[in-house]
Amino acid sequence: MAYRLLCVTAHPDDESGGFAGALLTAHARGAETTVLCLTEGQAATNRGETRSGAELAAVRRAEFEAACKVLKVTHSEVLHFPDGELWRENFYDLTGLLVRRIRADRPQVVMTFGGEGSVNLHRDHTMVSVMTTAAFHWAGRSFAYEEQFAEGLKPYGPQKLYYSCAPFLMNRNADDVARARRIPYSLELKLGPLKETKFQAFSQHTSQLEVMQRARDIFEHLLEVELYQLAASRIEQPAAADKDLFDGVVED
Repeated sequence: MAYRLLCVTAHPDDESGGFAGALLTAHARGAETTVLCLTEGQAATNRGETRSGAELAAVRRAEFEAACKVLKVTHSEVLHFPDGELWRENFYDLTGLLVRRIRADRPQVVMTFGGEGSVNLHRDHTMVSVMTTAAFHWAGRSFAYEEQFAEGLKPYGPQKLYYSCAPFLMNRNADDVARARRIPYSLELKLGPLKETKFQAFSQHTSQLEVMQRARDIFEHLLEVELYQLAASRIEQPAAADKDLFDGVVED
């Protein structure tokens, strides 16, 4: 059976820090994996030796591609939306872009962030979550983005939606962390030997290594597992009954 998985992220390095284990697990199952990153990460605090946003964007694009090779990602792409400003983008248009991608690529499984904003409560992560969730549901609706049908696309409903669950929170504002609400997980991926590959993938993001060095002890521990919430499924069942990324997925 041909499995297909789409992972939608906000910044280069999200694919490694948040989803590497799932991407590697999917590849090991023979799945075609796609990572779609909406920004070039040019507003990052950690900038390496770059002197401008454009320089940093070019560096981070190259780092992203290097990491995706380590993760054996089938298709990878970085778009040009403004880093740190996704909340200002036109919701309908950007969601339509994601609907188009889902209808064209027909992933059975879609993954993205939880709505809390992940480890650092980043609002780009929240917006990616909201837009990807809408696209997941709307891609299969005949009323949504009907203009795409004239291009030969058809409604397509992915079978499962997963949110990455932040195993800890790290933000400059301690009060924001205290008020944040966590996404409960339903699926635990134990990475085992994939831990080293995840670390290798994240290490490709040399401009961002300061982040990992600051949280080295925490990061080392978190390489052991990844946590996900089954947010939607074609099967009506308790989320706890879900035991595998492709559990219940059927040929389509």
